[in-house]
Amino acid sequence: MKTEILAPAGSLQSARAALLSGADAVYLGLKEFSARESADNFDAPSLANVTAFAHLLGAKVYVCLNTLVKDGELSAFFSSAVSAWNAGADGILVQDLFLGKALKERCPEMILHLSTQGGCNNLYGAQLAKDFGFSRVVLARETPLAEIKKIAAEMETEVFVQGALCTCFSGQCYFSSFAGNNSGNRGRCKQPCRKKYSVDRAGCEDFAYALSTSDLCAGERVNELISAGVCSLKIEGRLRRPEYVAAAVRYYRTLVDRAPSDEAFSHLKRAYNRGDYTRGLAFGQQSDFLSREVQGHIGEKVGTVSLRNGKYFCKSDYRAQRGDGFKILRGGREVGGAALESAAEDGFFLGAKPRLQAGDEVRLTTDTAGGEALLRFEKLRQIDVRVHIVAGELPAAVCGGFVFKGNAPVPAAVNAPLSEESICACFQKTDGLPFAPAVEAETQNAFLPKSALNEFRRNFYAALAEYLSPARTPVGNVSYEAAVLARSAGKRSAEIICGGRSSAEIVIYKPADYAKIDAPNCGKERFLYLPPLLLERDEAEIAPALAQFDGVYCEGYYGIPLARKYGKKLFAGAGCNLTNRVAVNGMCEAGADYFVLSHELSSREQQALSAEGAFVLAEGSIKVMELCYCPFSRTCADCDRRAFYAMTDEDGRKFPLRRYQIGGKCRFEVYNCVSLAGEAGIVSRLADSSASEALKNAGATRGHANRSML
Repeated sequence: MKTEILAPAGSLQSARAALLSGADAVYLGLKEFSARESADNFDAPSLANVTAFAHLLGAKVYVCLNTLVKDGELSAFFSSAVSAWNAGADGILVQDLFLGKALKERCPEMILHLSTQGGCNNLYGAQLAKDFGFSRVVLARETPLAEIKKIAAEMETEVFVQGALCTCFSGQCYFSSFAGNNSGNRGRCKQPCRKKYSVDRAGCEDFAYALSTSDLCAGERVNELISAGVCSLKIEGRLRRPEYVAAAVRYYRTLVDRAPSDEAFSHLKRAYNRGDYTRGLAFGQQSDFLSREVQGHIGEKVGTVSLRNGKYFCKSDYRAQRGDGFKILRGGREVGGAALESAAEDGFFLGAKPRLQAGDEVRLTTDTAGGEALLRFEKLRQIDVRVHIVAGELPAAVCGGFVFKGNAPVPAAVNAPLSEESICACFQKTDGLPFAPAVEAETQNAFLPKSALNEFRRNFYAALAEYLSPARTPVGNVSYEAAVLARSAGKRSAEIICGGRSSAEIVIYKPADYAKIDAPNCGKERFLYLPPLLLERDEAEIAPALAQFDGVYCEGYYGIPLARKYGKKLFAGAGCNLTNRVAVNGMCEAGADYFVLSHELSSREQQALSAEGAFVLAEGSIKVMELCYCPFSRTCADCDRRAFYAMTDEDGRKFPLRRYQIGGKCRFEVYNCVSLAGEAGIVSRLADSSASEALKNAGATRGHANRSML
């Protein structure tokens, strides 16, 4: 299978830039249900235009309907999916596994991809998605290469290779939601992870971008992904400019085609570069995974500052021009911006508001000429056209298996007959279609007025476009009429604990170290808490301890087949993001004994979904982020290995940071700065007294009880 380069398209301009730069496919969002709500996005007519244009180039278009869908939005969601499919979409990306299953049952012809927001990171999740009718899984960014290879052997896989990285495990970040009622799961993330924090750990006390990840750039290591069987290399960036999209596509095109890539990489760095890039968690955490000192675009280094004739000068091979932008770094930290004052033979003079020093790095962040050149590039579809215009015969034009003929025979020439050269010149014009034709012409004693020849050409290319990109047979409306399954007969108490004892009927135990699991001696039923990322080595570690528990509490869809395998009860956690009746009924039918409704819903919305076995998080510590990496850059030799830290923002709010170990590696959880205080439901309790006390002293929140997520 050919490896696909998949590019983002937040606007029509970005879609064209991606496709004309050589992308094999683009992904984009509609006005609703897009995980990038602030992108321009598309309506049905503009989507139809993009799909037609892409199909003429032999490329595909995937439509993202990958946000959480509330119960009252089901009709609009199904309508959007049908509209996107009828407009020519080649695949629909969905976050909610159960919504995807319902779509596939009602529209079997529809091609579905499980969004990275669905959190697939192991064979269990992939096999479940396949059973539910999905053709492809977009893997969680935390999935390591060994797991990618196993999943790729099972079904189509799509892997991120370029662009911004979410700090939290995909689909399970609630930081923006609880901090400002703007849910990342609804496409409205306000990126609190990109703000400054201090941590009460030696060397981390100063404010820095403690959670801000560098941009991903897999670079030459895409060859390892291709060897592992990955079918689609995905570029992130629906909120970035067309120049960036073009640069990223050109770079990965050179890598996949094994062409020289240095110049293309230079253009990419100048288009957008946060943190000088990281290879990503697929290849293990690197020391450059976080960009602690600089938050935004730092471009490409083109020289250093010196003084010449009392002015700031940068000696460089780069030929700067008006409109270029520069950023100055000193010791890895941003000093400020700079602009071109004048050019010299061996470099250029800079003007800057901050006082610069000799040796400061000069980074090019806006390459005016390079950006314009990227957008002028057009990788058109090569076609062979043969034109036959002979007196007394119907004019004909042929492209591959497509034959187009005129309506009337061509008249004989009286004076000057048509020449092959004039016919070829006419058919080089493609009327705005993305073709690069190689034209051959045959003519004999024929004459057509220039207007008639042009009309024949226009009609031919219009018919060829319809032949190469035919309209899809539309599917009809889709609906979901089933009511929520049987209502709850009564309330039961449940508590998530990290240690100690609990008086709850159902106890969910979160170990500090999964290699040393000792089930608590309390509760009528005991469940082992399993995190959203569960790798093969992690499963091998926890499997022997499952005999101590009645079931597993799992923060991902993979828990459904895993619980069946071990013959355990399933408590589906909040990470499954159950926000509508389709998902609730689906989880019940999948065999879950208990499940947690999304804690981004209001009390009224949760009550409407209260089937037998339903719980809500009602009291205690709210986990807002799951970090599948070390925020201390794996400085293991100097680590104090504490169980809890305090992460403080610039407003003085303290967020508990919990460490745990699984598979021999540390992971971390970020908790909200205040506790949840609601009505009856699951209690979440931290074991560390200082962390719990800090939350208690900071007050409490009712979360989304009164106001549902936006």
